[in-house]
Amino acid sequence: MINDPFESSVIQIKNAGAKLGLSVSELDRILEPQRVVKVSFPVKMDNGMINTFTGFRSQHNNARGPYKGGLRFSPDVNESEVKALSSWMTWKCAVADVPFGGGKGGVIVDTKTLSKTELENLSRSFVRAISDVIGPTKDVPAPDMYTTGEIMDWMVDEYSKIVGSKQLATFTGKTLGNGGSEGRTEATGFGGVVVLEKLSEVKQLNPKETTVAIQGIGNVGQYFAIFAKQKGFKVVALSDSKTAVYNENGIDVERIIKFKEQNKTLVGMPDVTFISNEALLELPVTVLVPSALENVITKDNAEKIKARYIIEMANGPLTPEADEILHKKGILFIPDILSNSAGVTGSYFEWYQNMHNEKWTKDDVLHKLEDKIGSAFDAGYKMMMDNNTDMRTACYMIAIKRVNDAMKDKF
Repeated sequence: MINDPFESSVIQIKNAGAKLGLSVSELDRILEPQRVVKVSFPVKMDNGMINTFTGFRSQHNNARGPYKGGLRFSPDVNESEVKALSSWMTWKCAVADVPFGGGKGGVIVDTKTLSKTELENLSRSFVRAISDVIGPTKDVPAPDMYTTGEIMDWMVDEYSKIVGSKQLATFTGKTLGNGGSEGRTEATGFGGVVVLEKLSEVKQLNPKETTVAIQGIGNVGQYFAIFAKQKGFKVVALSDSKTAVYNENGIDVERIIKFKEQNKTLVGMPDVTFISNEALLELPVTVLVPSALENVITKDNAEKIKARYIIEMANGPLTPEADEILHKKGILFIPDILSNSAGVTGSYFEWYQNMHNEKWTKDDVLHKLEDKIGSAFDAGYKMMMDNNTDMRTACYMIAIKRVNDAMKDKF
């Protein structure tokens, strides 16, 4: 089984590249990141000691615009992960047709072991370490795993001190009072439901009869659940890392989210039926939405999947082997580079507002998101039908062609 995220991304690119008839040299230019920066930097701790941390910034491709992608603070951050994620960001930006390229970065750290002061020191020190490779027209980081709007505010402030002027557009995902955008928090989940609506249109699904199971109750999963229910779809399952709540007749999404917020877990929630995360993936639902972890559907459980459609809201929840099995079973899966691309699209909107000194309303943002993601779905679905392939390969074909054409114009 392929567990390495970068290896998985290479397979996906090669599959689409072959369909497009790309040459070996054209493929070579888009497989590897253009630059991977590794830094070691000092951080002052509360006890006065200086600890050294390691961080990365992978810059995959900037043919269509500045590198764009999140920064994560996690003990599991590694070079292969940020390389794969920076590649995915390139294709995500291209398939959504926003003028960015792909970047990703992070620091190897367990934020639970840090005080708030130490976290701020770490954030500022990391910015100093990578300041020469980022900037509003060069590379625009954003929040990711275990990073927040407040951390982006610290980073903007530190970067602005380094260059000597306020540079709000260097980071997105900031707090609203510091150049952040309305609608950014819910953008990814909202965009996923736009995909769900487009899917229901082309497959002539009745929302009231369309059952939806969502793995993951983080920001993306919970907003997907909220918007899906608002649009009339029947959400029947929702999970956190420990357990899942299931009711074939529909669950009380708001009550479950409120319980999770208050108790930090779904375990112990009264008057609900619990199933395992593994069982959630195998439910006989219309639409399965993996929005938590990568590699949750593999060659080992793909045959057990009973959903008719899958919308990937996490990054890389299906392995390449699973893709092949599911496609043969006739299950249509909407790839992450399309279905969760509203996140980076929302980030682009924030960057644009900062660059042009504008401030849009939430309704403006969500309306623009709906147009962008809807158009991206239409293009992907047409490419899939025209080329008799799966939706992932079709979306990669669109993205790779756009990037390859931009590279031809530059070189």
